[in-house]
Amino acid sequence: MRISNRTRKLHPEDAIDPNSKDDCLHPTLGLEVPPEIEKEHPDWDIEVAWHCFSQAITRRLTSPGGETRFLKMVKAGRYPSIIDEAARMRWAKPFLPVPEILAEGATGRAQWLLTEGLPGLDGTHPALQADAPRLVKLLAHALRRFHQAPVKGCLFDFRLDAALQHACARLETGLIDPEEHFHNEFKHLTAEQALEHLVAARPRDEELVVCHGDYCVPNILIHEGSLSGFVDLGELGVADVWWDLAVATWSLDWNLGPGFQEFFLKEYGAVPDPARIQYYRLLYDVVS
Repeated sequence: MRISNRTRKLHPEDAIDPNSKDDCLHPTLGLEVPPEIEKEHPDWDIEVAWHCFSQAITRRLTSPGGETRFLKMVKAGRYPSIIDEAARMRWAKPFLPVPEILAEGATGRAQWLLTEGLPGLDGTHPALQADAPRLVKLLAHALRRFHQAPVKGCLFDFRLDAALQHACARLETGLIDPEEHFHNEFKHLTAEQALEHLVAARPRDEELVVCHGDYCVPNILIHEGSLSGFVDLGELGVADVWWDLAVATWSLDWNLGPGFQEFFLKEYGAVPDPARIQYYRLLYDVVS
């Protein structure tokens, strides 16, 4: 097994120095490869595909024959948990192209999930971003595809009642850190102010769909010009369609630069709603 430290970033605020002692790759932080994974993959190359602060890491495993798998690890007690994600992936599998779960488990300080690798590239790959308008169109149509999953029978609820209750619980236990969790647009708010605004400005109605919950450019896979799959499903649940639309358009700015939000909404088939966009972006920062 050969391990390397290559990383990619979701957006500039997630940048981490791979040589830092505070990096999530540091062995004392409990996110090292579990022994059972090492034992079962003795000749596989293992490299870092993504990491987030010191709380989560995803590694790509590649066999000598070219088969790929992904090992995702999340610190115990973090939201969403690996248990959350695995349950949502199993529910989504009959309806959506999501990876097959191969194994899951826990170490002393983290939970882990091993999944099959799907074909294609994620939306941050330079080969896809070279034709940004085409990529944005693919991403918008892929979100329409995701929202075709049936609301009836979905086991996971993130309507505003549930979302605000979750946010209140995080506030009461001191888990909302504006400096760490809020994007620049909201860093002027305290955690209390953010939640007060979310309660006061709550939309009167919700257009319910099964939302991805973290519909960002890196979480969509494209293969030969078509949707290949969705990953990072730990926050999937029934919610207002703007929960995904607000985050998806935000992610375009992080990953492609400005100028694509209206085009994305047009391709999806939505009319811009600035108030809901701001509301759900703030909610996104507060809940995880």
